[in-house]
Amino acid sequence: MLLKNTCIILLMLITSKITIAQTKSPLNGDKKLIALADKELKDAAEQYKYFGKNIPENLFPRSLKADGALSTSDSRWWCSGFYPGTLAYLYEATGDNELYNAALGKLKLLEKEQYNKTTHDLGFMMYCSFGNMNRLKPDPTYNPILINSAKSLSTRFSPTTGVIRSWDSKKADEFLVIIDNMMNLELLTYATKITGDSSYYKVAVTHADHTLKNHFRPDYSSFHVIEYNPLNGEVKRKRTQQGTSDASAWARGQGWGLYGYTLMYRETKDKKYLHQANQIAKFILNHPNLPTDKVPYWDFDAPGIPNVPRDASTAALVASALLELSTYVPSQQSKTYTDAATAMIRSLSSPAYKSTYKANQGFLLAHSTGNIPEKSEIDVPLTYADYYYVEALLRAKTLAQGKSLRF
Repeated sequence: MLLKNTCIILLMLITSKITIAQTKSPLNGDKKLIALADKELKDAAEQYKYFGKNIPENLFPRSLKADGALSTSDSRWWCSGFYPGTLAYLYEATGDNELYNAALGKLKLLEKEQYNKTTHDLGFMMYCSFGNMNRLKPDPTYNPILINSAKSLSTRFSPTTGVIRSWDSKKADEFLVIIDNMMNLELLTYATKITGDSSYYKVAVTHADHTLKNHFRPDYSSFHVIEYNPLNGEVKRKRTQQGTSDASAWARGQGWGLYGYTLMYRETKDKKYLHQANQIAKFILNHPNLPTDKVPYWDFDAPGIPNVPRDASTAALVASALLELSTYVPSQQSKTYTDAATAMIRSLSSPAYKSTYKANQGFLLAHSTGNIPEKSEIDVPLTYADYYYVEALLRAKTLAQGKSLRF
């Protein structure tokens, strides 16, 4: 067992070094893109300094209410890590200590969530926040928090189903898993890197493998929810919670899958994950209902298209994922991905989606969609839309400068 664990750790170290040697980007030398990214990141930093004045000290921003007032959450909400994570990215872009110190203040509120075993979203909550801050300015207190977060997340894994439970259920025969859960696996692979304990890595890989097998249709679109039988691991039902129907392609769910399998290829160098990411990208980019500005409708199969809400958060998420994926594929395919990603970034940076200074309480982007079936957060700013938009801007600028992405 010790030898097997050692081999896994060595493999992870080797593949993490391989990741640095990325495909030369078609964006290399794009001065106009660098200028755009610089402007948007500067604007975002100023907007977020204003935003911070509107957010209660003990809460996190979530969205806007119908009357335009700020909607907030405490640290237990699944989105709590995105605001400090965005502040960290903006500090990385600008070096402005006001942003860094604001992030530190929110980390103090988040710290207790390392022991939260009631949620599968600890990757969003803790890695987007503490993980980003640790990458920028390593602190000896961060890794124990991230390790404890990975331990808490791992308690939701079932060897019988082979996946991490997403939502708790009052029904004993119901084990619910959503495609969003792919985004939390990076926390687990990181925990293995810093502890040498391969159990976290194994959970991440097992979850990714079972999700690949059970969550996707032949066209590589994804179901939102899979109901497993916890007693024998059988799939009981494939359905949606936030999409228009069980058979539809809920837009953000496709983005979660694309991003999740891209990062799993980065962490494992397993080509089946690269293949999956490429096929999901193909589904999204070639879909007849993808608008010309490349900001998706909330569901690719929503009735009433084109007169339905868009989801800027999906565009931001997909743009960021495509930029990373572009570094792992041949040049022509890379150009397809960077062309699409930069088109999304330009659309999001336009007045059609970008907030003016001090508008929308300080959020960066308008026109995201949370959960239409539940009549929640429709055509509003969302904190995770801002996070992935800033991440995409940073990635685009890095590649245009001829540099490798760093994780």
